[in-house]
Amino acid sequence: MLAIADICRIVESGFPSLECECTQVEQGLLRIKVYEPDSGRVELLLNGVSPEHLVTIRDISNFIGELRTEMSAGRRAFAG
Repeated sequence: MLAIADICRIVESGFPSLECECTQVEQGLLRIKVYEPDSGRVELLLNGVSPEHLVTIRDISNFIGELRTEMSAGRRAFAG
């Protein structure tokens, strides 16, 4: 299993035209915020993301793809 810091670093690098903050919150869960750097407009905000299934780089890559899909669908929050 990857360390939380590594998971966050990979997730944060998955949104090159936007800013992404990935932080560990209570009980090892993650908070992921993707926003437009100039305006600060939040594009995606996830609270309570479990890193349990983010075991490999491929898992994280697939997760980032899912988030991008949700963002392109116009959703501002996604629980999954």
